[in-house]
Amino acid sequence: MTLLVIASGNPHKVAELASMLAATGLEVCQQPEGLEVEETGQTYAANARLKAETVASLTGTWALADDSGLEVDALDGAPGIFSARYAPTDPERIHRLLQALGQQPYRSARFITAMALADPSGHTVLEAEGVCHGEILARPDGQGPGYDPVFHVRQAGSSYARMGEQLKARLGSRGKAARLLAPGLRQLLGLA
Repeated sequence: MTLLVIASGNPHKVAELASMLAATGLEVCQQPEGLEVEETGQTYAANARLKAETVASLTGTWALADDSGLEVDALDGAPGIFSARYAPTDPERIHRLLQALGQQPYRSARFITAMALADPSGHTVLEAEGVCHGEILARPDGQGPGYDPVFHVRQAGSSYARMGEQLKARLGSRGKAARLLAPGLRQLLGLA
C-alpha cells in the first residue's frame, strides 16, 4: 500500500482529505508532529507547492498539500491568502470579517483551494484548484472551523458549517480540487 502524507498539522483538514481519498486504497497519514512549514508564497498554489515539497523531501514519501482561503468581493478579495492569519482564532476571524463588511449588501465570496502533489524526491508533479461560490451571512449559522459558519452556499441551501461531508466533497473547493487531482494521482501512484 502506498503511503501518502497530508502536508498539514490541521487534523480537521487531514480527516477531510483522508475521507475524500478513502476509495483510492492509499495509506493516508498526517505530517510529522511538530513540523511547521511557513507559508511564504504569494498565491494559494505557491503555498500548496511549498508545503507538499517540504514534507515530501523531509519524509521521503508522496505528499499532498493544499492552501485555501476566503475571498470576499466587497473587501477586494480579502482576507485571501491571509485567511488563516486574519486574526488569532476562528471566532476573532469571523468577527473581524463581519465588522469589515458592516451593513454591506453585496456579500458575494468564494472559497478557493489549491492542491499540490509532490513525489518522494520533493518535486511537485500535479496541481489542481477548486472554487466554491457563496456569500457571507450577517451572523454565524452552525458550528465549524474557520469561516464555515458565515459562508452560505446557495446550491446547498445552507451555511458551509451545516453542509454534510458528502455535500462538502461535491460542492466545496477542497472537494472540487481533489476530484480534479484524482485521475492524475491514480495514474502517478499506480492505483486502479
